This record gives sequence, C-alpha cells and structure tokens, in this order.
Amino acid sequence: MSRDIWDPKVYARYADERSRPFFELVARIGATSPGYVVDAGCGSGELTAALKDRWPDATVHGFDSSNAMIAKARGREGVTFEVADVTTWRPDRPVDVLVSNAVLQWVPEHRDVLDTWVDSLSPGGWLAFQVPGNFDAPSHRLIRELCRTHDKLRDLPRDHPVATPLEYLEQLASRGCRVDAWETTYVHVLQGEDAVLGWISGTALRPVFDRLAPGERERFTEELAVRLREAYPRRPYGTPFPFRRIFVVARKPAD
Repeated sequence: MSRDIWDPKVYARYADERSRPFFELVARIGATSPGYVVDAGCGSGELTAALKDRWPDATVHGFDSSNAMIAKARGREGVTFEVADVTTWRPDRPVDVLVSNAVLQWVPEHRDVLDTWVDSLSPGGWLAFQVPGNFDAPSHRLIRELCRTHDKLRDLPRDHPVATPLEYLEQLASRGCRVDAWETTYVHVLQGEDAVLGWISGTALRPVFDRLAPGERERFTEELAVRLREAYPRRPYGTPFPFRRIFVVARKPAD
C-alpha cells in the first residue's frame, strides 16, 4: 500500500456486522484481571474502548498503521493510541491480552508476527485474533479476475493470504500455547443497492482504489458491480452475503 488508504466513514458501513466477530472472539478469552491489554490494528478505536469496558482496571492501548483511523480513535477515555505497524511494533512491557481483529490478512509475513506476539506475552497471557477466510468466495475471486486484466493491478491480489485454523493451531501449540481455533460462516443480509460492492469498498477494494486514477476506478467499479449482482442476487429481504471467518485464541504457558 503506497499511502494511508483507509477511510473511517467507508469502513464504518455495516459496523454491526463487522463488530460481531470481535465480540465473539473476545468472549473466548479467559483473562480475569489483566494489567495490560493491546488492540493490534485497532482501526478507529470503538472496539478498543470495548476492551476497556471488559477490563476496566487494565491499561488498554491500541495501535494502527492508518493515521486517519488513529486520528478518529484518539480522545476515547481511558485508552491510549499510537500509529504503528504490526510488523514492527514492540511493547514496552509484557502484554497480558493481545487482540487483533481482521488485520493479519493484510500482512504477508503475519505467521512470523504471531511468533513475535507470543514472545511479547506475559506468562499465562492471551493472544486472540480473527481473520477473514472468504478469499475463495465470489466477491474476492471476481476482484482477482478483474485485477489480472489491468496492468496496474496484476500483482496485487493474493489468492490465500491466511492459513487454516489447523495450521494456526499447530504453529501456536508448537510454542507451548493452549489453543482454541475454529471457523464460522456468517450469512449477512445486506441492505441497499449493490450492497456487496458497498461492503468490499471499505476493505478488499481499498488497495485497488489506491492504484487507480478516478476514471479507472469508476470503470473498474462499474464492471465489478455487474459481476457482483450476478453472484449475489438481491432478494426482497436484502442481499445474502456468506462470509467465512477464522478465529484463534491461544494462552501462553504460565511458567
């Protein structure tokens, strides 16, 4: 990504659907009174604030690589924020709970990042992350197909940017962690015209838009919209949008 491509307003569309996996992930963390809680890739901070609600006595810190997101996040009471990259961020003290929600799919070397994060945990600390697992779905497959027809975009899409639940389990279990890994397919019902296009405009299409001039972006979006309407036909009640997600909660050995 050549610049800060994130728009908090665009990403906030379908906020309820995007936040549900976060709460289902955090619900599986068994920490009772952590001292230091970190939200890695915190976005605009709404969900980081929810971590403070869960553990009001903890020091809660969020970081994100997007200046725009952190600018929106700052000012939330009881939580600190900074601009930082997940690949280079290091804590200044051991972390008791480290949460990452829908971030690691953007990081090709994220399996290495997970090892670094385990090292940063306090004894008995918790690592919990969630990543989309829908990269074989029509929404992402159609993006890849269109990108391969465009000179500026041919190198952009990665077919499988995340691992399987079993692969994550084996990686973290080999570090001595007790691991709970699972996957869920949500069937969201999206409202409005070209609803799936609206969803992916806040996420998967951000790197595409970053590379295209306004006119090129409009043509790309128009062609993609036609294909998405065929793949996800609108119903009288809305547009059903299946979305697979992968969850992992790991606890580091206490000694």
